[in-house]
Amino acid sequence: MNENLNPNWIGNEEDEIYRENILDHFKNPRNFGFLENSTINHKELNPVCGDQIEMFLHIKDNKIENVKFNGGGCAISIASASMLTERIKGINLMDLKNITKEEVLKMIGVPLGIVRGKCGLLSLKVLIKCIEEIEVKNEQTNR
Repeated sequence: MNENLNPNWIGNEEDEIYRENILDHFKNPRNFGFLENSTINHKELNPVCGDQIEMFLHIKDNKIENVKFNGGGCAISIASASMLTERIKGINLMDLKNITKEEVLKMIGVPLGIVRGKCGLLSLKVLIKCIEEIEVKNEQTNR
């Protein structure tokens, strides 16, 4: 049976380290909260499981000066948002567009099935929507 779909799959020692990392980010999420002076914020819901993530970005000089997220959900969705917000703080907006699903899944570090994959990628979906909204705002400003 494919280990991505088998809930009884044990994995190896490295997988256990990733599981501990996920639990740490879930219990002690980094950048959790609200950002009053955000340049942009966006919220998405995973209708399959009810996870909800809202991300707040404060942009200065085309860089992510600060980022926070809020919401609720399973360990995978919260840990993923925590990891992603750590990853993007301080980076240039152009580099933000280069973050891929594969990179986010690699940060999570354990195999995810289809349903859990949607949980793990929810924060990236929110980030992509933020980027799209920033681009629209910039286009309107430059007209």
